[in-house]
Amino acid sequence: MNIKMAKEKIYTLPYLLDRSVKQYSNRLALSFVEKHKITYKGLGALARKISFYLSFHDVEKGDKVALLGENSPNWSAAFWGITYGGAVAVPILPDFSAAEINNILEHSESKVLFISQRIYKRIGEALNFKGHLFFIDHFDTEDEEERLTTIHNAKDFESYEPEEVLSEDLASIIYTSGTTGRSKGVMLTHGNLTFVAEKVRSIQEVYDTDSFLSVLPLSHVYENVLGLILPISRGASVYYMSKPPTPTLLMSALERVKPTMMLIVPLIIEKIYFSRIRPELTRNFLMRNMYHVWPINHFMNRKAGKMLKKAFGGRLRFLGIGGAPLDISTERFLRDGSVPYSCGYGLTETASLIFGSKVGKVKFRSVGPPLEGVSYMIRKPNDKAVEGEVVVKGRGVMRGYFKDTEQTRQVLSPDGWFSTGDLAEMKNGNLYIRGRSKNMILGPSGENIYPEEIESVLNTMDGVEESVVYEKRGRIIAKVYINPENLAKKYDAFKQLASFKQEELQGRLDNYAVELKKKLNAHLNRYSQVQEMVLMNSPFEKTPTHKIKRFLYQN
Repeated sequence: MNIKMAKEKIYTLPYLLDRSVKQYSNRLALSFVEKHKITYKGLGALARKISFYLSFHDVEKGDKVALLGENSPNWSAAFWGITYGGAVAVPILPDFSAAEINNILEHSESKVLFISQRIYKRIGEALNFKGHLFFIDHFDTEDEEERLTTIHNAKDFESYEPEEVLSEDLASIIYTSGTTGRSKGVMLTHGNLTFVAEKVRSIQEVYDTDSFLSVLPLSHVYENVLGLILPISRGASVYYMSKPPTPTLLMSALERVKPTMMLIVPLIIEKIYFSRIRPELTRNFLMRNMYHVWPINHFMNRKAGKMLKKAFGGRLRFLGIGGAPLDISTERFLRDGSVPYSCGYGLTETASLIFGSKVGKVKFRSVGPPLEGVSYMIRKPNDKAVEGEVVVKGRGVMRGYFKDTEQTRQVLSPDGWFSTGDLAEMKNGNLYIRGRSKNMILGPSGENIYPEEIESVLNTMDGVEESVVYEKRGRIIAKVYINPENLAKKYDAFKQLASFKQEELQGRLDNYAVELKKKLNAHLNRYSQVQEMVLMNSPFEKTPTHKIKRFLYQN
């Protein structure tokens, strides 16, 4: 084994992998739910083969290697193999368009592309890549002589020694989809990634007996660090689904794996709550009215919480929720139901988590205290402001944006303070996110109005699936996507939607919008009142972490 400790005891990815291979050799490291199992010994050997293969194709330390595929054991093995010899992984989100992928490949100067055959079939004709292409499914190319299984027999393999990797070396460039329409390449070092993977254990320890079910994109920093680097560094087992996680397939996977750990975005648990749990708790008029009475609400949530934990396999001890704000009624259900959840906060630029709570220590609506080793400031616009922009510093903060010194300069100070762009308030050591600074609406008398808070109220109302609130020419506008099927179940007036004439249907929808606006404004203070309610006929377009691309709907 080639174990090297980097400077200042901040580990590198090769160090973490070699340590785990040595300690957990025969334990299961990576697997699909039903097949393709890789032990730690096998993962170590595969990472070394991939590193050698890249050097065989003249990839040197610091060269960029793109990684484009669905979650799989081979995706994870490729990531470890790319970084093992000092090359820089460029994970690309699989939902990106061909144009976006081509831009990233060109901008990152990637020399090799690992790609899944499924994505290659989708975008192959539009792919503009001059480097070496390698299919990730079976680690081969179109040339049978270049299969990884044959390459490792080359004479040079036994004597191959990868380049020494240090903490400050670049490990990954992650291109954010963002919500502003422009992707930026976030440069993360080995020290950034491993710092967070080590320090997050102060929130939740991981053991070699733990099982993770991975459903979020590995190409996103959240799952990459907390759902791959962290469990592999501790000897845990990580399972992937070979098909997209539809509700039916996800429930089947949960039953088979019985995970102890799982990372999700709010949309996943909110869909489970609003489509399966809440309808069951409010299935008739009496239950619907009693559900809003606190003691009964609390009792019903406790009962439903037991059902949820059983549906998750019965062994769950940590459900990490991040990537976007969690709906208030969903969090109330998780709290009352004693579900072992924790809400956290972080960004790609901070190598994921910077604030988070231990299970059982979660403060309602908070993302918790800062991670050990993270310094923070709440930069306030004036002396009277309660909330301000969150500014952080720590070993997880990125090096900068790749080939974009101007954007880097705007968010990263010379002494390492990163401006998150998020507005928050600190209470009793816990952070409460209020919204994005660029989304904040300034009221007529200087009031701070947070669209996200209005949306959290709106999204709990009958028929509402999701919403976007914004300001235009001094008016607060709410765009709402409603689910006609849910409306038809609840209201007789909507049960024959398909048979309505266009004019009649539009009239009923207009009346619904008026009533919805009235009901919403009854819950809002005077200066946050919505002046216009717009009903959308299709769901909002989202980023891979299920954040609505607000910029598409605010004009």
